[in-house]
Amino acid sequence: MARLREFDTERAVAQAMDLFWERGYEATSVRHLTERLGVGQGSLYAAFGNKDGLYRAALEHYRDSLAATALAELATGGDVRAVLRDMLLERIRLATGRGCLFVNAAAERLPGDAPTGRFVRDAMAASTVALTGLLTAAAARGEITTRHDPVALAGFLVTFLNGLLITVKVTPDERVLAGHLEVALSILD
Repeated sequence: MARLREFDTERAVAQAMDLFWERGYEATSVRHLTERLGVGQGSLYAAFGNKDGLYRAALEHYRDSLAATALAELATGGDVRAVLRDMLLERIRLATGRGCLFVNAAAERLPGDAPTGRFVRDAMAASTVALTGLLTAAAARGEITTRHDPVALAGFLVTFLNGLLITVKVTPDERVLAGHLEVALSILD
């Protein structure tokens, strides 16, 4: 008879996400994980296969919780500049602490970790699709310029955001970064 899992895997994934986010993949050992999660190594492996499996689950949790919230903010309507400014400023505020888990994963794990590369690429593609829809609608309403293709403009904004999330590690000054943001948003004029 199989043993019942003795811990809450959803809670464990959330705790592992926080640990990977704080320390990074390489600096997080299985011992760190078992101590933070309060589970034995055997239970961890039984639930997730290995450290990589738990890392993927942590990335999925980040996508489904925090990153999904950012994309949902785009659907709130209103002036496109205000929506983008608010969403990007919130990303800056969040990133001044630990950064962005996706950007951290890309910086630490790529190009050598193909599964993480696919995961981060898919997350960036989802952001680009959401932004493209927002920008297409805004252009149709006459809120923004039509001189740029909405797909290219969305790609630029995703690239800018990722660069901003790297810059926040070097210059964690929200006022300075907000100034950069205003320059990037001027492309909508």
